[in-house]
Amino acid sequence: MKNLITLKIAIALFLLISFTIYGQSIDSSKMVNLEEINIYTKPAKNEIVRLPEIQNGIIYSGKKNEVIKLGNIDADLSINNSRQVFGKVPGLMVWENDGSGIQVGIATRGLSPNRSWEFNTRQNGADISAEVFGYPEAYYTPPLEAVEKIEIVRGAGGLQYGPQFGGLLNYVVKRGTPNKPISFESQQTIGGYGLFNSFNGIGGTYKKVSYYAYMHHRSADGWRKNNNYNINTGYASITYSITSKMRLSADYTKMKYDSKQPGGLTDAQFEKDPREATRNRNWMDVPWNVASLTFDYNINENSYFTAKLFGVVAERNSVGFVAPVNVADTFNNIIKSFNPRQVDRDSYKNYGGEVRYLQSYQMFGQKQSLSLGVRVYKGQLGRRQLGRGTTGSDLDLNLTNPTWGRDLNFQTDNYALFAEHLFKIGKRLSITPGARYEIIDNRGEGYYRITAGNPNEITKENRSRQLLLLGAGLEFKTTEHTNVYANFTQNYRPVTFSELTPSGTTDVIDPNLKDAFGYNIDGGFRGTLMKAINFDIGGFYLFYDNRIGTITQNGSPFRTNIGASVSKGIESYLEVDVLGLINENGKFGHLNIYASYSFIDAEYTRWDNPAIVNDPQKTLVGKKVEYVPQQTQRYGVTYIYKTVSATFQLNNIDAVYTDAFNTETPNATATVGKIPAYTIMDASITYGFLKNYNIKAGVNNLANVNYFTRRAGGYPGPGLMPGNGRTMFFSIGAKF
Repeated sequence: MKNLITLKIAIALFLLISFTIYGQSIDSSKMVNLEEINIYTKPAKNEIVRLPEIQNGIIYSGKKNEVIKLGNIDADLSINNSRQVFGKVPGLMVWENDGSGIQVGIATRGLSPNRSWEFNTRQNGADISAEVFGYPEAYYTPPLEAVEKIEIVRGAGGLQYGPQFGGLLNYVVKRGTPNKPISFESQQTIGGYGLFNSFNGIGGTYKKVSYYAYMHHRSADGWRKNNNYNINTGYASITYSITSKMRLSADYTKMKYDSKQPGGLTDAQFEKDPREATRNRNWMDVPWNVASLTFDYNINENSYFTAKLFGVVAERNSVGFVAPVNVADTFNNIIKSFNPRQVDRDSYKNYGGEVRYLQSYQMFGQKQSLSLGVRVYKGQLGRRQLGRGTTGSDLDLNLTNPTWGRDLNFQTDNYALFAEHLFKIGKRLSITPGARYEIIDNRGEGYYRITAGNPNEITKENRSRQLLLLGAGLEFKTTEHTNVYANFTQNYRPVTFSELTPSGTTDVIDPNLKDAFGYNIDGGFRGTLMKAINFDIGGFYLFYDNRIGTITQNGSPFRTNIGASVSKGIESYLEVDVLGLINENGKFGHLNIYASYSFIDAEYTRWDNPAIVNDPQKTLVGKKVEYVPQQTQRYGVTYIYKTVSATFQLNNIDAVYTDAFNTETPNATATVGKIPAYTIMDASITYGFLKNYNIKAGVNNLANVNYFTRRAGGYPGPGLMPGNGRTMFFSIGAKF
């Protein structure tokens, strides 16, 4: 292990020295003046900004949104630390299954954080999830060292991007330096429990061509036992400026990771040793390919056209012993080996396109804008599960019996038309009505289990929906830098393929499952004051009808529509540059203090199945929605002086229930039961030196708190999933 760590450090130093030599030897006969790079040239309050009224043909006026600028943030980007990166987004719930950062699981307003599946998740505006409507889980997250900014648009994103209740989550990758033909960046990080993270990027602009590419590697033994992982990601993009108004861009991402799954714990095991592992033979293997082609045309100052083609070819593979956590994975004396493992394999092939057009014109002395768009999408999911695997302990997806216990194929065709119009009334008021017309066709066939040698075929799914979603936004500029906003948008979520698939041999699926409908309402007051105060204080109301859940009927799990829920509350963010109030020019640096606070009251308001439970008086009405903390509090302070930046952050998250019946006492398999409140503290520091170099260091979970955010019913569990204890990192980087 010591030799391996030494080798990793040597590689990191070699890359930095190589870049230094290259930068000094471009032409020895000429003097090269390197451009000065300040690691932190802006105060930390600019980590969070807002989208403009119109961007890339899309109207954002009146919509609640946040843009996280990764270049200005103090966070552990080497592991995509979500609670730090999204710390200033109020009300954001984060699932922390492990410390790898491979998959980001976040949600807002009482929605499920499961692999961010309530968001329309994109990279550079192109879909990256497994299947947008049938299986919208995001198994791929770009390394955040490669990301320039993250755009979040709450539920109002449904009209321009899709009908999802969560709205938009878009990762915007860096582009080539506009004023250099070639530039390099490298960041090498080591940390506790064998962490090694290497990020290396190259980019630039030459004449009409701009390009950017990176290679990323991250591996670690993991804080928990049996939790080692290995991830490699490559990315390349190129942009050709056909004319000064017209450009064509293409990008491609290839990612693959192998992750060992230590399994879940019972509550007793967690209390004894949260680092313990119940499984030694469970693995997940995920290759992911994402590509997009974009054409942009600024026709004139009033007209803009863009077209985007995109595609995903990916897999989700797992092999392991998946019995409940209270069943030990032990040597079987009858067969003289460990028991055969279960193999599950998904394949995804999705492609689509979007075309947008923006037209502005003068009316009533103001510039009015109409945004139109069309989307075509086709998704294919092949699901083969319950395969009989090997008895070994390595990552082996081979079968010992060629017949799959479950073999399903699903397809989705989606067509959408959408339009929004920005009406400006006077110099302060703007109103943005909009509509989205969706056509969604789902088809499914295959068998979900084999009984006595005979496949049990699913009822052939062939669902066709046509729906019209409406919305309207309002924004009133109180001053040049502050405004009042409000928005109403309808949302929709079709029954997913995973909800149509039994998770166990005794599970029963309601053949009359209905799609979820609802709406988001939000409003607030936001902006900046005196260049030192950044704020967004508002409230929201989310109605979610036809929620799908699992209850017990005739002694078996029964998946059905269980009723409706309402989430309402406050989302507030306030940040003050204390020294900026005293001295605007930053002579003494910047001392930024922020508070991100949300209060969410999320309850079931209707219960559709009173006859199913034993007690006819028992109802879900008034019960709390699963995984919704009533209060989410995040506080932090950042001090910046010249090229030094230090940040401390505190996360205080209330307790949550994990099932609709609000079970307090955990069950024997730790899949239901209340999750206690917890408080986590993090600290980090960045120092830029010699114009081109930086050093970063930090401690995650300073107090070494034992906590957990999730109880899993399947992978990566089942059981209670601990969060990481105290970990540290040290990073050195350079830019040329």
